[in-house]
Amino acid sequence: MKKARVATIWLDGCSGCHMSFLDMDERLVELSEYMDVVYSPYVDQKEFPSDVDLTIVEGALSTDHDIEMIKKIRKNSKKILALGDCAVTGNISAMKNLFGTEAVMQKAYFDLVDHNESGKYPQEIVPTLLDKVIPLNEAVDIDYFVPGCPTPADAIYEVLKAVLEGKEINISELTRFGK
Repeated sequence: MKKARVATIWLDGCSGCHMSFLDMDERLVELSEYMDVVYSPYVDQKEFPSDVDLTIVEGALSTDHDIEMIKKIRKNSKKILALGDCAVTGNISAMKNLFGTEAVMQKAYFDLVDHNESGKYPQEIVPTLLDKVIPLNEAVDIDYFVPGCPTPADAIYEVLKAVLEGKEINISELTRFGK
């Protein structure tokens, strides 16, 4: 049996869903019989690979870099799984939308930092913020949506197992928004 090529990434999120991924504990060994993780914060791979069977994406889209990454992921992935409330709805990351980009940048780079005497945002090293934080499906087509904040390890396991086996699953019994 050919193993599925799986990638994981977090964009604008807290990485809590990736911590839940690790909380699958010994079940990760079981899943490793069916998949190879080819790109992830857990793997020292610098460039997003081509020909990925499933990419698990945590986090919302809040910068030009996030948009570039999600488009590359969509181009190079057969299926995308939006993991967690941020990826599915924008969640906490989208609270920025209440204040606007300029107010967020002002607070982060001038009001909270006494030593920024240049009067400029560090544009060379900080990606450009979008006008509005958006969930993944507002930029690309998403195949699977798995809510939770963070998504419980049991739900991640059951969903991954079902996806890898080509079976349907009712996630409402495993997780919900904010759980």
